[in-house]
Amino acid sequence: MEALRLSTLLGDYPNTLALKRGELVSPRVAFDFDPVKTANRAFKRVVRDGAFDVAELALVTFLQAKAYDKPLVLMPAVVGAGRFQHHCLVYNAERGKLGVADLAGKRIGIRAYAQTTVTWVRGILAEEYGVDLSRIQWVTAEDGHLAEYPDPQGVIRDERRAVDLLLAGELDAAIIGTDLPDDPRLAPVLPDPHEAAAAWGARLGLTPINHMMAINRSLCEQHPEVVREIYRLLQESKQRAAPGANTPDLTPFGIDANRRALETIIRYSHQQGLIPRCYAVDELFDDVTRYL
Repeated sequence: MEALRLSTLLGDYPNTLALKRGELVSPRVAFDFDPVKTANRAFKRVVRDGAFDVAELALVTFLQAKAYDKPLVLMPAVVGAGRFQHHCLVYNAERGKLGVADLAGKRIGIRAYAQTTVTWVRGILAEEYGVDLSRIQWVTAEDGHLAEYPDPQGVIRDERRAVDLLLAGELDAAIIGTDLPDDPRLAPVLPDPHEAAAAWGARLGLTPINHMMAINRSLCEQHPEVVREIYRLLQESKQRAAPGANTPDLTPFGIDANRRALETIIRYSHQQGLIPRCYAVDELFDDVTRYL
């Protein structure tokens, strides 16, 4: 039997490199990897064009895709550079101290309103620190991945980089994820963010996750054995890059390992008006991916 060739979007991360480099092969499936250097720059093509059979996808983007009935099914495989989010809300220390209690009425820059990192940080601000999100002026640099979901009323658009606006004094703070520069002028708004994040994660029993794999629904229906093989290959690729015994697993596999994180990001997304209702975790999967 000839291997089924699949158009695939997947970034280069420690837990995916063995697969991306061709060190893992299968008689059942072959991957045509998209050459885009940063996977999130192709997320619009995933949900607007249906461009991939298999795709890395941000969780909030997937939740919104489900809300708009896109033909995608979640696979319980976390990819990407897993991280906690508390440190991602920063301000320009050269302009004076900015604390959590000072955020009301402030201008906070974000890449997109429905960005997953932004959703995590807003949820943490609201639930853990009592911040009224409606009293913040949000400034977005770009639209979201789903064409059907526009920025909410009152959100300002400025296509310049948030970090540049922040350093120029045109923003009070910004939420910056993987693009957060190592600049001594940028200080975290949340006190002791790494310690706070570790305590928060331990108390809630979760690792905040950003990207999982999504599968075209027709692939699950027509080739369930291939879907199971994709999951096996992703697992093996992760195992080849396994961290040390004392290193926390920031890219957990399996529904149960991710259930509390998924419940939390679903709740945050609904509270922030990004999805119409709180989905049950099991609704995100189908009869193939639910039992991987």
